[in-house]
Parts: sequence; C-alpha cells; structure tokens
Amino acid sequence: MIANTSNSIKNLLPDILTKEGPTPGLPDFKKHFAMKKHLIFSFLLIAISLSVNAQQPKPEWVTIKSPNLKCWECKEVLDKYLLLEKGATDGGVMQWKINLPQGEIKVQFLPDRASADGIRTALNNAGFDADSNKATEDAYKKLPPACKRSEDGGGPQPRKPCHVKPIF
Repeated sequence: MIANTSNSIKNLLPDILTKEGPTPGLPDFKKHFAMKKHLIFSFLLIAISLSVNAQQPKPEWVTIKSPNLKCWECKEVLDKYLLLEKGATDGGVMQWKINLPQGEIKVQFLPDRASADGIRTALNNAGFDADSNKATEDAYKKLPPACKRSEDGGGPQPRKPCHVKPIF
C-alpha cells in the first residue's frame, strides 16, 4: 500500500511541474513570489521617503518688532534688502510678511540655514531696529526720512498716512 502511494505521487509530480498556470489546490509560486517582491519594494520606498523627510528641517517663523517700520517706503527698502539676503542665505529665508500698522515683520526661515538672531542682524544692517537691537548707524543714515525713528522726526506725520502707497 505504501508503494502504491509513493508511485502515484511520483506520477503526479511531473504533471504538476509541467503544467502551465496554477494547479487547483496548490498556490501559484511565481505570482506569490512576485507579490512578495512588490510588497517589499513598496515598504522600502516608504521607508526611504520617510527618512528623507525626517532629515529636512521644518520651517520656523519669527516675529520681529521694528518701531521704524511704518511706511510703504520702509517696506520697499526692506523688501529689496531681504531679497538680496534671501539669496545670500542659500534659501534660508523663505518668505516674509510686513505689517506696517503694527510695525512688525514675520519671517519664515529654515533653521539649518538661518537663525532668528541672524535675521535680526540682517534687519539691523538694512537700517531698521529689530526688537531690542538698534540698527547700525551707517545703514540707518541711508534710510528715507519717513523710516527714521520717531525721536529723530521719522515715521507717520500728522494727517499724512504713510502705510498706504500714494496713487499717482
């Protein structure tokens, strides 16, 4: 009886191995292997993309008060300076928003390429006070009169709003 069983198994094996396509009751090994390959490849792709995203720093925002940043002229001067600075920091400064009525600027930057103190220094070098840091004297002297500190006669004048650019 054992001999008959082993003979019948031997007779079935060549049929199973030579048939094309899946055999009923037995898994299709080629499809199974291909599915495993795709699954492993997908997991590797996800792991690599997560590790790349984990290495990039998240952008940060800093809000800086500048009492002599009140007029559209000041905004134009600072925009020009920050465009130059943006190129110099290798993309560290991403964007900025200037709020003239509040006299503040919000700057978005990448912390691995720029810092909040570096941005304050850049504002000082452009002639503007930044929080408690005063502007450099040489840069401050080059500012238009409207951008000077109020104690120096700058800023908005009575009945002359300067936070809106005049229309000519």
